Order: sequence, then structure tokens, then C-alpha cells
Amino acid sequence: MRKCSAAFATLLILALSPAASRAAGRADYDIKTIQPSVVTTPVYSYQFGSQAQVRSQQWLQVEVNFMSNIDWTDELTFKYYILLAGECLTGDVTHIDIPRGRDLYSVMYVSPRTIARVLNGRPMSGVDIQDVGVQIVNNGQVLVTKSFKTRGPIEWWENQKQVTGKVLNKNQTPFAPILWDRYEQIKIPATGQ
Repeated sequence: MRKCSAAFATLLILALSPAASRAAGRADYDIKTIQPSVVTTPVYSYQFGSQAQVRSQQWLQVEVNFMSNIDWTDELTFKYYILLAGECLTGDVTHIDIPRGRDLYSVMYVSPRTIARVLNGRPMSGVDIQDVGVQIVNNGQVLVTKSFKTRGPIEWWENQKQVTGKVLNKNQTPFAPILWDRYEQIKIPATGQ
């Protein structure tokens, strides 16, 4: 009887441990959705000297809805892989002070000039967005990987020539002041970087 009770106690302790809860389906983080969309340059009104002619252009916006089961996370890095007309554009953003929650958001952009170069000047269509992959990374360890179209564990970007510096975080775009509270705060690089 004692052996049975000891075995039961051991199983109970293991079942309540964090590792067991992850193995049973409770992940610390998860990507719920990846949503690419075409948006146009925001137009701001200002009063300063002569007014410049503003042309609203196409941007590719990729929004990620994710969740966290951790009360507070100091920082998480999101790596974006965007397959646009055969070119794998990459970029990453580090978010800080992330609370527990189911409706948390990260966003990245591809500029009109990059789109024009990749598409040889023609307008972008949904067919041009072949796939988008996103990884959540913490301290160099990949925690979650998800793809917009590809199903399963295939990380298609590993077999692609990757072009870095073409995917911009929100603070690097004219979208910076818009919907400030929707997206998680971006870590500002240390001076001199």
C-alpha cells in the first residue's frame, strides 16, 4: 500500500510540474494567427511651410496575434520570414514588458520601395504573398514557430536565400504613432547600434 501511495504522490508531483503542463498542451507562448494585408501609407495633416504632394502607396503589413501564459516576460524576439514573389525577406523585432494575455500583437512591414523592386514596379496582389513564417525566440531559443500557409513542422525559409533588412518594425515606418496601444512595446536599440 505504501508503494502505491508513494507512486501516486510522485505522479501527482510530476503532473503539476511546469514541464508536465507544457507537455500536456499548455505552452508558455503560442502564435494564434498570422495575417498579411496590403495597407496604404497613412496621410497626416501638418502646417509647416509649403505643403508637399503626398502619394499614398502600398505597404505589406504582417500582424501576428499571439498569447502568453507567463505573468510578465521581459522580452521576446519575433523573427519574420516573408516569401514575396520568390524572395524571402527577413526581419526581427524585440518586444518588451509583455503581460499575460490571449490577445497580444506584433506587427512588421515591407515598404513600397521594396515591394516595387521585388515586383518590378507592378502592384502587389495576394498571389505575390506566397507565405509568411514567424518564430518567437527568447535568449536564442526558438519557443514557437508558425507559418501562414504551410502546415506541419516544415520551416520553408531554411531552404531559401534570405534577404535581411527589408522587413521593418512599426517604429521604422509612418505607422509608428498609429494604434500605439494595440501592439507590444518595441525595445529601442542601445545608443551606438
